[in-house]
Amino acid sequence: MVNDIISKVTSEVAGPDVLPIVKFLKDKKNVSEFIIAEKLNKEINVVRNMLYRLYHANLVSFMRKKDKKKGWYIYYWTFNISNVKYLSLQLKKNKLKRLKERLEREKNNHFYVCPNGCMRLDFERAMDFNFRCPECGSVMQVEDNSKIIKELEGKIKELEKEIKNEEKRLFKKMKVEGEKRERANKKVEKAKKKKKNTTKKVRKVKKVRKVKSKRAKKKKVKRGKR
Repeated sequence: MVNDIISKVTSEVAGPDVLPIVKFLKDKKNVSEFIIAEKLNKEINVVRNMLYRLYHANLVSFMRKKDKKKGWYIYYWTFNISNVKYLSLQLKKNKLKRLKERLEREKNNHFYVCPNGCMRLDFERAMDFNFRCPECGSVMQVEDNSKIIKELEGKIKELEKEIKNEEKRLFKKMKVEGEKRERANKKVEKAKKKKKNTTKKVRKVKKVRKVKSKRAKKKKVKRGKR
């Protein structure tokens, strides 16, 4: 299921031709673009084009290092699998918006269909052709689109439920991750505070030892004079 979602999302936002790169990068980190090109048996420019499309969709990230021998920069790529779920949610929201727009058109317009199934036109376009099919010349008939409206309403309801559930899961995950970060930050702050206190104690001990050492030297000098 996870692989199906990854394939669907990446295909939709960056094109189906990027799937071999995604499959290759999925469980790896910081892979050289030249290694990717070699493994996929593709030209480096073709691979870069696909990687840039994935990058613009926020599905990959990169780091670059300068080749000391050749003097140019080499890019190392990582697939951001955690961003797939956010993109999936956004795609569903976009689809929901389109469905709602179509539902509005279906509710607010009259449609005419060719009896031979050639085409479907709204009232204004049908009137432009004198209510005759521009393909076969048959008289077009008023369509009862109540079934289409019902189907659209069902899809919208189902999609809204999916989006709501996904948002709940993402919110829960973000909350858990936020709590983890907060605990980690507290540990770091505690460690820093402990180190700071230890440093203060060490300095204090050194200072006391230094004072004692000076006093001992003075006493020694006084004894020598006597």
